[in-house]
Amino acid sequence: MVDLKKQGPTIALLFTMLVMLSYSVEWIRVTVGSAMDVVLGPFIDTLGVPFFVMILILSSITGLYSSLVQKYTIDYEKMQETQAKMKVFQKEFREAQLSGDEKRIKKLQGKQERMMQDQLDISRQQFTPMAIILVLSVPIFFWLLLRLPEIGASPAIETGIVLPFLGAVSLSGFAFWIVPAWILWYMICSLTISQVIRKALNIGGL
Repeated sequence: MVDLKKQGPTIALLFTMLVMLSYSVEWIRVTVGSAMDVVLGPFIDTLGVPFFVMILILSSITGLYSSLVQKYTIDYEKMQETQAKMKVFQKEFREAQLSGDEKRIKKLQGKQERMMQDQLDISRQQFTPMAIILVLSVPIFFWLLLRLPEIGASPAIETGIVLPFLGAVSLSGFAFWIVPAWILWYMICSLTISQVIRKALNIGGL
């Protein structure tokens, strides 16, 4: 019988990969995006909310539930404790190597395996919240892709944004290199708001 608790992180990783593959399937994107449009579409079509404001709102929501999921699924106390132990171990191991103390090195090598296992467990622990956050975020991204202005559309209050050093650009156009303006704006909003939320919830960094 499969131990779901032990295999949970692996299952979450496989599920995450499956969800990411759905981005390449057009009918899934359109179907999910259209379903989301029933709820989110009226904000643009009826209330006249600019698309860049919708991105700000959705990125704020994303930052909130991402922080909450991480807070209640990751043992940050254990993570910080493991990281602190690893720093101490690395210092001791470096000192033993420099002093040429073979006996101490051999002893620390045995401890190193346990430390690496703890680090692996912490890493695996993050797969589950990653899968949950992805499942919640994918419908939002599919809707954004569905309602994104056509490529080449001229910048306007409904379809564009003013960015520092770039001026007015269409959200479907490139901000720089191959980075679309809407992705850049989403990242700026999400990262900024997430930092405020994580500070308020006293959540450590991943």
